[in-house]
Amino acid sequence: VVVISVTEGDDKPIKYPHMIRAADLLLINKVDLAPYVNFDLERCIAYARSVKPGLPVMTVSATRGDGLAGWYDWLSGLAAA
Repeated sequence: VVVISVTEGDDKPIKYPHMIRAADLLLINKVDLAPYVNFDLERCIAYARSVKPGLPVMTVSATRGDGLAGWYDWLSGLAAA
């Protein structure tokens, strides 16, 4: 799993393509801060999928709890496997 924060910029997937290629999931964190920083979610996902087509992506905000249930379900599924 690669975790990136919206505060790191939407171009992180193309800056570090090796980590994207090695990932089974891209977790984009701190989505609650997106309105306050220069971050385009769709562009970030497009960059990631240009490096690794079909890469699953989840967005989360630990502060608000957004997306955490899906993240926990993903982890539970991995643990069960």
